[in-house]
Amino acid sequence: MRITTLPINNAQTQGPRRRELMSRQSPQHLENATDLMLRALRLRPASVSRGTLVLGAGACTEVPLAALVHGSDEVVLADLDEFSLRQAREELAAPAMRRAVRLVVEDLSGGISASLDRLLARQPWDTLREQGPRALFDAAASCLNACPVPDPPEFAELAPGSFGVVISSLLLSQLFSYPLLDVLDRVQRVASEAVNEQERHRGYQEAAQAFRVRVIAAHLHLLRALLDADGLAVLLCDQRGFVFDAPDPQSHRRAIPLVPRAFFELVEQNFTIVERREWEWLTDMPAEGRYGRGYDVIGYILR
Repeated sequence: MRITTLPINNAQTQGPRRRELMSRQSPQHLENATDLMLRALRLRPASVSRGTLVLGAGACTEVPLAALVHGSDEVVLADLDEFSLRQAREELAAPAMRRAVRLVVEDLSGGISASLDRLLARQPWDTLREQGPRALFDAAASCLNACPVPDPPEFAELAPGSFGVVISSLLLSQLFSYPLLDVLDRVQRVASEAVNEQERHRGYQEAAQAFRVRVIAAHLHLLRALLDADGLAVLLCDQRGFVFDAPDPQSHRRAIPLVPRAFFELVEQNFTIVERREWEWLTDMPAEGRYGRGYDVIGYILR
């Protein structure tokens, strides 16, 4: 499962070195992420919990952890990658600040990848391969439609209504992307020549889109459930990825949509939008034989 590779990926893409690179390569990304989180703390009503939760915290590459600690009674960092969480906490210089940070190691999807993997393992893939690409993607679509999505997922260490500020830090697209990549990995192993047929299989495309929407809705419901009454959520999400092959990222760009249009409707159905921003995040510059990569990010403060 792709989710099991998360600690390896994080070791390469998170932490203080990556933060320093971002500050030179894409400073607006760090500035906007930091400003939205700290603004939510300032806007938090005095009557609500002073606990702050960061979902998808990782190594807190984009998270101003020290400032969150100063503005909170407790900061909870939640992620599947325990090593990165510990790395983030250890960056805090003062022992008292480190004691104010609690770590929660959880699959924040609620186990979607594991559930989907069990469904995929039951399929007669050798027989389906002989029947052709349509049969393969019929089975894949069936697994996606049958996959349970906890709505919202529940975690013993994250009590409902406990937090005055809940931050979802560039997590949402991963929650559905990793399971969808697991499906394609399975097809790739069985019949590599069939993978490109996914775009022509309407049933699979519809199932994948419905799966994305279910996961998004469940995550937004989780944010609502965890917030104290009148608390604020900060939602940072990749809208689109893009690749480019020139120093100017605006030229020769090819965009890759990540969230469906329903995402924006679901946000408005579940929350009042206090603030909304959009910006560009360059993760890799082009090099010899390699495209540059980046994301269009949307950031919300939500009540």
